[in-house]
Amino acid sequence: MAWDKVVQSYLAIMKAPEVFASIACNLDTDILSAAFPLLEEGRVEALEWSFDTLYWAEQVPDWFSELLHTYSGEERLVGHGVFFSLVSGKWTKEQQQWLEHLKQVCRQFHFDHITEHFGFFTGQNFHYGAPLNIPYTSSTLRIGQDRLMRISDACQRPVGLENLAFSYSLDEVKQHGHFLEKLVEPVNGFIILDLHNLYCQLHNFSVSFEELMQLYPLHRVREIHISGGSWESSVLDPAIRIRRDTHDDAVPAEVFQLLEYALPLCPELKYVVLEQLGNGLKLESSRIQFRQDFLKMEELVKRHTTTRKPAAKNLFLPSHPLQPGAAAEDKTLQAQQYTLSHILETATSYEEALQLLRSSSLANSEWQIESWAPHMLETAISIAQKWRK
Repeated sequence: MAWDKVVQSYLAIMKAPEVFASIACNLDTDILSAAFPLLEEGRVEALEWSFDTLYWAEQVPDWFSELLHTYSGEERLVGHGVFFSLVSGKWTKEQQQWLEHLKQVCRQFHFDHITEHFGFFTGQNFHYGAPLNIPYTSSTLRIGQDRLMRISDACQRPVGLENLAFSYSLDEVKQHGHFLEKLVEPVNGFIILDLHNLYCQLHNFSVSFEELMQLYPLHRVREIHISGGSWESSVLDPAIRIRRDTHDDAVPAEVFQLLEYALPLCPELKYVVLEQLGNGLKLESSRIQFRQDFLKMEELVKRHTTTRKPAAKNLFLPSHPLQPGAAAEDKTLQAQQYTLSHILETATSYEEALQLLRSSSLANSEWQIESWAPHMLETAISIAQKWRK
């Protein structure tokens, strides 16, 4: 499709001021069982599909494909990537394959937009790793912008990034929103504001919601996520409880409160998405709770929509077609990411990890490991070793 036709197609479907109550729905028996009554009642206004998580499936079942096509035909299907590893220092064949897969699914389904996670993945297996933070430098900015241009070029759709739940330090937390904005600027991209990820930051670093929201480009928020998670006690200091974005429990009351606060602050908002992993929906009681969470989210969205004022709509499309050149890389960053991944995945204790980091190339570098909060390094070890297993 020619670029001017892409732009015109988006102008044609811009209908202010609707916000759609949505769910993240993948090919997972437990998720689908929990969501089925909502789908049957026609309450789910849009679907978010993690299109790159079906690497294990030889063929998508016809009934699931039909479900996707139904929402695709109504301009209510959005694609959410998981495994691209946006800011890896080296451009890999797996990333190129990911883009080719994206092109393929975009020919099959019409996505209203495509999103990915911020950060880089630990682990050498492309589908097993943990998304962790990176230093906010000109090099990581250049690489992230390059990767987003490639995603935009591959899908010919609006492209966005999700804020990360994990940070090593309060300084990183405060810089995150601004860095996200700089990353998406070249593609005129948008932000997924994941409120549970924000909740993790608020708790783990004792920062206020009001302060943090002032540091995010709320005019670029097109999608909001809500979900649940879990608590983990620190071994170093049992008095400290770390909030983890594990997506395996009901949405906390505090996250619903954040949603109520955030809705009027995001003038370009189009989707609010409820997420939960299937491993947290094994019991009928958890499936009932999932549906109750959706209905509560739906109520907040509808209440907001009735009082929402029309905004000057941003198409979130580049002003001109993008033509990416040679992939941006940074060999030093690549080596440091490999070193960090290896330490996190193999260290037998916090003390060993800290000693290895202090004697590595990450010491006295832009990673600023000297300022990392001990309980967050401890958490990074736990995350990396869980994914490695």
